[in-house]
Amino acid sequence: MLTKLYGILPSPPVRSVLLCASALDIKLDFININLLEGEHMKQDFLKKNPQHTVPVLEENDGFIVSDSHAIMAYLVSKYGKDDSLYPAKDLKRRAIIDQRLHFDSSTLFTRAVLISKPLLFENIYPSKERLDALDETLNIVDQILATNNSGYIAGDQLSIADFSFITSLTASNLFVPYSKFPNIKAYIDKMEKMPFYKENVEGLSLLHELFRPKLKNNP
Repeated sequence: MLTKLYGILPSPPVRSVLLCASALDIKLDFININLLEGEHMKQDFLKKNPQHTVPVLEENDGFIVSDSHAIMAYLVSKYGKDDSLYPAKDLKRRAIIDQRLHFDSSTLFTRAVLISKPLLFENIYPSKERLDALDETLNIVDQILATNNSGYIAGDQLSIADFSFITSLTASNLFVPYSKFPNIKAYIDKMEKMPFYKENVEGLSLLHELFRPKLKNNP
């Protein structure tokens, strides 16, 4: 039996895990959890993750872990042919990757969610302050990429941080176009050419379909 991944494709964190699995050449049994219909609040799912968030990974032996960043680190450690995506011994490189992952969870993805969640569930169009906060965050990412000057978000080679950033950045484009940030645009252009990027396409399209009508009706 395959390892199960619970999630919904429009979710950027869910897609980051799918990108990681593709890069590792492993197959997961994807089980759709429809957040719009409240499936994440049902008791059987809450037993797996009381935080009622996706993604959630479940191994055949009953081991369960949530949070996309933790899941990706686990997948690389268990299934990776090497540790290049998340190093075990190169502590300095791993520290940079960890910093990027924390930045994604605390700032990049979070500021996008503060816009997307009220818009999706309550039809509340984002305030200028929240849009400005996301714009500020994207400017920081653009500067990181410019300083790094490698085409990757954490060091000079691909890492699990790239899977988080590419899904968060392409989703954020709905609200603050990344075309105004040349380094982000170049980064996304590069990632789109990677074999694993195909795992981002369908979910991103579904996300756009959810938000386009709401954004058209903005005040």
